[in-house]
Order: sequence, then structure tokens, then C-alpha cells
Amino acid sequence: MSDARPVIIIRKKKAAHGGHHGGAWKVAYADFVTAMMALFIVLWLMNSSKQVREAVGGYFKDPTGVSTKVGSGQSGTGDNLELSKNDMEKLKDALQTSIKKVIGIDKLKDKIEMMVTSEGLRVELLESEAGLFFASGDARPTGSGEIVLAALAGEIGKLPNRISIEGHTDARPFTRGGEYGNWELSADRANAARRLMLERGLRPNQVMQVRGFADQRLRKPATPDDPSNRRISLIIQHLAPVEDEDEGPKAVAASSRAGVAHRAGLWRRDACATTPERRLV
Repeated sequence: MSDARPVIIIRKKKAAHGGHHGGAWKVAYADFVTAMMALFIVLWLMNSSKQVREAVGGYFKDPTGVSTKVGSGQSGTGDNLELSKNDMEKLKDALQTSIKKVIGIDKLKDKIEMMVTSEGLRVELLESEAGLFFASGDARPTGSGEIVLAALAGEIGKLPNRISIEGHTDARPFTRGGEYGNWELSADRANAARRLMLERGLRPNQVMQVRGFADQRLRKPATPDDPSNRRISLIIQHLAPVEDEDEGPKAVAASSRAGVAHRAGLWRRDACATTPERRLV
């Protein structure tokens, strides 16, 4: 028994892992993602219009918001961003002040309404039963109508904004010679307002649309014959961003075609006058 060999047990130790690597890779990955985002922002800005670049630059110069009006000066050059709602409120106050200075305007002030809408500043001249701005059935402005339209033209003509002019009637049927009705009357009044305002201060290219709605957009639908439904509306539109010159003529042409197509859809006049608007030539 003394010759028996002892049993030898060999235990292998597992190889020790290195220390925990921690979250260093996360920091590196976050830096990489941030760098890529910055790269894409720079590429986007390089391909954006001049107005967008100025707006972004204004934000970084003053993040508190003072620079949100970069490029919005009312110099009439067209190099402007959209006016904010607060700007339209200021314009509303300025127009009201100007209207009050017109001689004999006190009796008219309750017939002139101004409100800020999604389109811009809407100025409405509301008719009375006797025909304050336009005589009943007549497309020519009265003396009071000329005074108010001239005062508005003098102030609006100083702005870079473009405007639309709308004519509205009440629901009373109106015919003259069988072929002249509320559609023609509303459109002719809007066009007469355009001509007078162009003579009194509006720039030739400032009027963008002249529209006649007849009785399709009543101010008081519950009382369709109310005289205040007969009105002229002036919409001082928000300033639209102008495309940068380096975007090329193709982009401008495409934009123009899209705008013409859109306006054509709005202004299309049906032979039976069933659409709410018609284009004036």
C-alpha cells in the first residue's frame, strides 16, 4: 500500500476580466451625434434663403427674442419677413389714428372696423341704409367713400405689404338690365375702390387681388338683408418671405405657376355665377 500514488487535483483559475470600461463610449457617441447634427444644420442653412439665414443669425445674436424682427423694417424694399401679430396691432392703431384726423370722419368712425386675422389686418367699410360709402345700386364711391379710401391709401401706400380688396353685398336681389346683379356690383365696387386708392397713394404693384363675393360671405348671416353686409374689405397681408436670388429662375417660375394656379382656383368665375369669387380683368 505504501507504493500508492497520491491523488493530485489541479484546479484551473479562470482568467480575470479587465476592469469595467465605464461609459466613455457613450460620451464619444454623443459627441459624434452632436457633430453630425451640426453638420446637417450647416448644410441646410447653406441651401436656405437669405431671410431664413438672417432669422437664424438673429436668434444666435440675441436668443431673448429682440432679433426676431431682423429684416422686417418697413422700408418697402420687399426684403422682409412676415410681420407678427403684434406688428399688425400696431399698424391697426396707426391707421385708426390717421383716420380720426380726417375732416368730418367722426360720423364715419363707427362704420369702419379693423381686426387682425390670419391673412393680416382686415379693414372693413360698413354701409348704412342710406348708402354711406356707395349709393344703393351704384359702383361709384360717394364723397364719404372717397375721403376714407383716400386716407387709407395714403397710409397703406407707405407700407411694403400688398393688399387684397373685396366687395360684398347683402342678400337682397339686385338686377339691372337682366344681366347685372350682386356679383357684378360687388366686384365693380371693389375695382372702383382699387382705382381710387391707386390715384391717392397706393403703389401700382401693391394690389394683389380684387374680389367680388356678392352675398356669399355675409357679415350677419342671421339678418342677410342688414345694410352692414354691404361692405368693402381691405386686407393688408402679412409680408411673405422673398426667395433668394441664387435659387435660380426655375424655382421662381415654379413658385409663380403655383401661385397663379391657386389664385385661378379662387378667382374662377362660373358662367352661372355659382362660385363665391370671380376674377377681374
